[in-house]
Amino acid sequence: MIRGVLEPRTTSPLPRVRDYMSYSAISTYQSCPLKYFFRYVAGLPEKTVSSSLVFGGAIHRAVEHHFNELMAGNDAPTTEALLGEYDAAWSEYEPQSIRFGKEERREDLQPLALRVLSAFQANPFSTPEGTILGVEEELRDAVIAGCPDVLGRVDLIVESVDAVTITDLKTSRSRWSQEQVHESAPQLFLYHELVKSFSPRKRIRLQFAVLTKMKEPTIDLHEVPASAQQIDRSKRVVEKVWRAIESESFYPAPSPMNCGGCSFREPCRRWTG
Repeated sequence: MIRGVLEPRTTSPLPRVRDYMSYSAISTYQSCPLKYFFRYVAGLPEKTVSSSLVFGGAIHRAVEHHFNELMAGNDAPTTEALLGEYDAAWSEYEPQSIRFGKEERREDLQPLALRVLSAFQANPFSTPEGTILGVEEELRDAVIAGCPDVLGRVDLIVESVDAVTITDLKTSRSRWSQEQVHESAPQLFLYHELVKSFSPRKRIRLQFAVLTKMKEPTIDLHEVPASAQQIDRSKRVVEKVWRAIESESFYPAPSPMNCGGCSFREPCRRWTG
C-alpha cells in the first residue's frame, strides 16, 4: 500500500526493493521523486504506456536483433525480419494499455517503422568496424563508494584496434542538439565506469546513436568526450540522489512536460505526504 495515500505513516523504514541502481531509476527520481516512489518502492502497476515509448522500444528490439545476428557471425537480417521483431514488441502490450496521440493508430506507425529501419540498414552504423563484444549487455559493479551497485544495459559494445566503443541507442522525434547530448551524457559516463574491465588497456569511446522519427529518418552519431572530472561529477550526482532516496525524500514535482502522460496521476492526486 502507498504510505501517505492509502495508509497512515509509520516509523518503520521503507523496504529497498532492489539492491542496485540504474540510470533510468536515478533519472526518474531527478524528474519526480514521487514517481520514483510509486514505481520503484510502492511497485504500483502502470496501467498505460505511450505509443511513442512502445514505438521506440520496438525499434530498439529490431536493431538489437540486427546486431545480435552480426555478433553470432550471421548475415544481416532482412528488413522483413526486423519488422517482425518490431511487430513482436508491440504484441507484448495489451492494445487497451497503449495511449495513442490524437487521431493516431498503430497501423499509422508501420510505414514510419519501415522508413526508420531502412535508414538504419543503409547507414554505416549498422555495420560497425571491429568486433562486437556485447549487445544489450547487462553490466553491474560497485562504481560509487558507499552506494549500491550500478546496473547498466549497454546497447552496443564494439572493440576496434585502438578503442572500445560504447553506444547507447535513442529514438527521437527530431535531431538532437548538442545541449541534448550534454544533458544525456551522464548515462554514458556511468557506462564508461562499468565497461572499463572489458579492455582495460584500450581507450573507451562513448557515443549516442539517435534514430529520428521524421518523414525522412536520420541516424546521427554523437561522440561524448569523457574527462575524469565529468565522470566524477556524474558519480557524485548519483550519490546525492541515492542519499535522498535513502532518507525517503519523496515528493511530487509537477510540470507540464512530465505530468500529462504520467501513469501515476491518480495516486499522485491522492497523495497527502
